[in-house]
Amino acid sequence: MIDLEIPLGKRTLKYRLFEMLPAFLSYGALLLMVILSLINPTLAAIYLLIVIVILLVKAIGIAFHTIQGRNRLEAAQKVDWHTRLNDLENPVKSYAAMQNSHSNSFGSFAHIDNLRLMAANPGAFPRPSQIYNAVIIATYNESYDILKPTIKSVLNSTFDSDKIILVLAYEQSGGEATKHTADRLQKEFSDKFHTFQIVEHPSDLPNEVIGKGGNITYAGHFLKKWLKTEGVKPSDVIVTTLDSDNRPHHTYLDYLTYEYIVHEDRKHLAYQPVSLFMNNIWDAPAPMRVIATGNSFWNIISSMRPHTLRNFASHSQPMDALEEMDFWSTRTIVEDGHQYWRSYFYFGGNYSVSPIYVPIYQDAVLSDTYKKTLKAQFVQLRRWAYGASDVPYVAVRVFSHDRNVSLAEGLARLGRLLDGHITLASTSILVAVGGWVPLLINSEAARSVSAHQLPDIISTIQQIAMIGLFITVFLSFKMLPPRPERYKRTRTYAMLAQWVLMPFTAILYSSAAALYSQGRLFIGKYLDKFDVTDKATHESVALAKQQAKKRLSR
Repeated sequence: MIDLEIPLGKRTLKYRLFEMLPAFLSYGALLLMVILSLINPTLAAIYLLIVIVILLVKAIGIAFHTIQGRNRLEAAQKVDWHTRLNDLENPVKSYAAMQNSHSNSFGSFAHIDNLRLMAANPGAFPRPSQIYNAVIIATYNESYDILKPTIKSVLNSTFDSDKIILVLAYEQSGGEATKHTADRLQKEFSDKFHTFQIVEHPSDLPNEVIGKGGNITYAGHFLKKWLKTEGVKPSDVIVTTLDSDNRPHHTYLDYLTYEYIVHEDRKHLAYQPVSLFMNNIWDAPAPMRVIATGNSFWNIISSMRPHTLRNFASHSQPMDALEEMDFWSTRTIVEDGHQYWRSYFYFGGNYSVSPIYVPIYQDAVLSDTYKKTLKAQFVQLRRWAYGASDVPYVAVRVFSHDRNVSLAEGLARLGRLLDGHITLASTSILVAVGGWVPLLINSEAARSVSAHQLPDIISTIQQIAMIGLFITVFLSFKMLPPRPERYKRTRTYAMLAQWVLMPFTAILYSSAAALYSQGRLFIGKYLDKFDVTDKATHESVALAKQQAKKRLSR
């Protein structure tokens, strides 16, 4: 049996060295600029220009994928996935009726081809009527007002609700209030799904970090026993994990089930919707709106690059695969991204993530006060950046005499993983201030033409890169949900003005959070607690402000 677990306690020297690698490279990229500036300003200028040119090339690709991904997302949401899924029930009849169709809607040609393949070999594919969707909603201490819309969004799916198994997985450490909320929701929705189960995750289980992974894994074991009792085959169940504020598009489960059926190698696939942080985008402060929109677009871009796509936040995987690999890791606070690597090595490299081009809507960070919101945003990004902890997990398995994946493919994936974390940590800082470093720390730079020209050259390149920002701003306005009546038109203007904050959020949040997390790994001071992101609503924020005013008036 392959060892899939992250080590607890003392690591081997090899593992520790790879844990230190992301920080070594990220901090080293920044320090190298200083060292080169002291030695030779011209070398520093060349180094920085190489970094910026690479970034510019990436920015061009990002701009292209942003437009292409947004168009694909829009097109996929217009498809009647429920009808397409029903076509798979009788593929012979459906193919006979559609083989001469000239529809050019999203995926229509692929749909006809899928029907052709199923009609030729019907025994290789399950039927929609066989499939159940199990939805595990993980919660810590979120309120009824946060959880109810999430459950309703699942209920309002175009997929048959009688084939939905809903599991509300809550933490014992959330206290009596959380248990009361779970009981209340179960009573309210118990007759709306095939079944509505609530599962309390004990707070004192051994070998677990405090996090979502332990909660959903405990719920997964419960689901395994329940399915066995009910006589439901694991291969007929697709499991989707949702956070408490996640609201899937109404066609998601139909689209997901369709993709699950038409792929013959379905056991070795996970399915990733596009996470859009738009639920409360009008209510969040400007810095959080910029970060949330940027993260939304990054998820759109990632969906256009399936070879680099990873599990993120809400994702889906077959129950039989999950049972085999003992569900998710209980030893990391980033169980979503880590699930990719866990599955990749379990299946010996025969594993990939298939994009689902419809959104799951999530909340931008919003807490009761502005100060708490700013802090909560950093905590969230710090947790995401702790995905750098996957570097040693991957590296020790790739550089192992008994590895079970291709060395070339493993190295390529490890390289992309490292590049993403190093770029996140260092590039924004280098681009923002790197051009001035030679002039500030080396007196000889005053006589260097290249050092003097460097800030101007960088400024010119940044102006070119602004094209990508304009594309982002334009598309972000198209994606915005309707402006709530409580806000005046001036709020829309603020949505435009907020983008001047982008350089600051990139450095003070994204880069700083990455450097912090990688620094913790470097010194072996691990993040072993999942810091739950505050989930406030407009109403709760308004109430908190009223209470604060009352306290001040006393």
